[in-house]
Amino acid sequence: MSTTHTLSVLVEDKPGVLARVAALFSRRGFNISSLAVGATEVPEISRMTIVVTVEEFPLEQVTKQLNKLINVIKIVEQDPAHSVARELILVKVRADVTVRSQVLETVNLFRAKVIDVSPEAVTVEATGTREKLEALLRMLDTYGIREIVQSGVVAVGRGPKSITATR
Repeated sequence: MSTTHTLSVLVEDKPGVLARVAALFSRRGFNISSLAVGATEVPEISRMTIVVTVEEFPLEQVTKQLNKLINVIKIVEQDPAHSVARELILVKVRADVTVRSQVLETVNLFRAKVIDVSPEAVTVEATGTREKLEALLRMLDTYGIREIVQSGVVAVGRGPKSITATR
């Protein structure tokens, strides 16, 4: 039985940190299904949001080894019930004159935005949960998806509590 986990990992913003973290997962045979890295409110600290599906081996092995990496400051597993997670997707959809209004209706239904228009296609930007974005893609697929670019998951805990950059 496999389980999916979302980890927020605070790291020092230095060259090679991302490669070392990814290599640690790879060596243990874990597949990272999503990885997003960005700046935090603290200069020189980055946050990695890593979504990993674990088959048999406990995730605890990897988190203990992550903690041993010199540039890792803190690791928090985001509990889905106590966090908010979102992804960003850009989708280029065939939308000539014959179907453009239907494509725009679908975009509006999902509270997405059209960010580029050409005579034969529109590019749509949407954010949301993986389930919402998959539903949008299923609807747009009937018109012909030409290209998809998708970010990794970003997640933050609900409420006032935050991950701080203290060791």
